[in-house]
Amino acid sequence: MAASIIRGIRYDSVGALIGAAVLLGILNAFVRPILLILSVPLILFTLGLFILVINALMLYWVSGLVPGFRVDGFGSAFWGAILIGIISWMLSAFFRGSDGRVHVLTHHTQIRQVRGRVVSSKEGERR
Repeated sequence: MAASIIRGIRYDSVGALIGAAVLLGILNAFVRPILLILSVPLILFTLGLFILVINALMLYWVSGLVPGFRVDGFGSAFWGAILIGIISWMLSAFFRGSDGRVHVLTHHTQIRQVRGRVVSSKEGERR
């Protein structure tokens, strides 16, 4: 979606786009938390706006690692990261349960164990 809206983000093939998405997900899962911890003073000083810079850097780094996926400059990466964040936030609303956690939707019914006592019909008649 970001490649179709932001002019500075381009891809040559769907494979490059999928590769960029997978790598961005991996970097967001493993590298981004380390960067967030290391940049806590800047995040606090900028009231959280530096997180947008970190997200833009992640997208910019992916363009350097995935052939066929290009981000022209930091400005394109910045606006692309904002757009990706907004889309991700909107999509996560469809998969969040009432408890606030993300649940995977499957066709299987979930069986829960219930703690309690089973009362047979004979015990019910005696009372």
